[in-house]
Amino acid sequence: MAVTVLVVDDSAFFRRRLKEILDADRYIEVVGTAANGREALACVPRLKPDVITMDIEMPVMDGITAVREIMSRHPTPIMMFSSLTTRGAQATLDALDAGAVDFLPKDLDDMAVNRDLAKRQLCARVRMIGVRGLQRAPARAAAARAPLPGRATAAAAMPRCDLAGQRVLLIGTSTGGPAALQDVLSKLPADFPLPIVLVQHMPASFTPPFAQRLNGLCDITVKHAEDRDVLRAGTAYLAPGGSQLVLEGDAEHCLLRVVAAREDETYKPSVDVTFASAARVVGGQCLALILTGMGADGREGARLLKERGATIWAQDEASCVVAGMPSAVIEAGLADAVLPLKRIAGALTQSLRQGG
Repeated sequence: MAVTVLVVDDSAFFRRRLKEILDADRYIEVVGTAANGREALACVPRLKPDVITMDIEMPVMDGITAVREIMSRHPTPIMMFSSLTTRGAQATLDALDAGAVDFLPKDLDDMAVNRDLAKRQLCARVRMIGVRGLQRAPARAAAARAPLPGRATAAAAMPRCDLAGQRVLLIGTSTGGPAALQDVLSKLPADFPLPIVLVQHMPASFTPPFAQRLNGLCDITVKHAEDRDVLRAGTAYLAPGGSQLVLEGDAEHCLLRVVAAREDETYKPSVDVTFASAARVVGGQCLALILTGMGADGREGARLLKERGATIWAQDEASCVVAGMPSAVIEAGLADAVLPLKRIAGALTQSLRQGG
């Protein structure tokens, strides 16, 4: 069965272009188009699309307002199209706060090194979001929440991790990550005893305002990571988009380096790159957490950490927007615990009390 899509954009040219790209994928069917948010709001109950693609700046009703209205009336996975500018970043973050699950640059040339690859990536993102959906049947949701064979202990019990024995908390995420990070970080106390290194797949223009937004919502300090930042307890460092963030030094004196990404690296920043550097620098003295995201970034880095004795936690499939990243870690047998998103902050603070 094809994933059905409603395309919303005030540009007739872009609507037509996007429809052609999506309809060329045999697993996707564009069932309607709309020129503004108000038209989209009228189309959703009639067409019942699996996914909505949404522009931000539109007449009559803008994309952010439309997302808010659609999510309150007819919850549907929404992918935003954004310009890679500071203004576009702020608006996209507002849309994610309103309930959108993902975003892509409106200029396909910003997505990949060639146009064909960009089209494939676009279709893959739409398919994945559509398959996951937000409105799951009750039976399917219940099945998704049930622990998989051989994983009952990790998923059912509150995990134990003595934070007093750790040097750093590492968190890697992608699709659905902005909301997931906000959920976890906003519940941590200001005196959280570890530095936190965050790797979120995001363009370079998005990470500074995202760090600023998180900092305003959290009791801990959240900052956009800078080259040679010294890790300090109670501070979260967000990896800059378009670069790689690595740890240097040793377990006692650890600092961050922002390094240029290679052309052949798919993710910039990459969870694998950051985790691998942590394995070299702090070894087993860290807790690594993989949250919602498409793909498998983080699996090989988690493997290196696990070989050094680190503790690995993963978000469970049922609470993920897209479960690719945590599922890759779980299926590789690397996860010490599998937790719903809403339990992760509590597990961290409980581990803090246990360690104290």
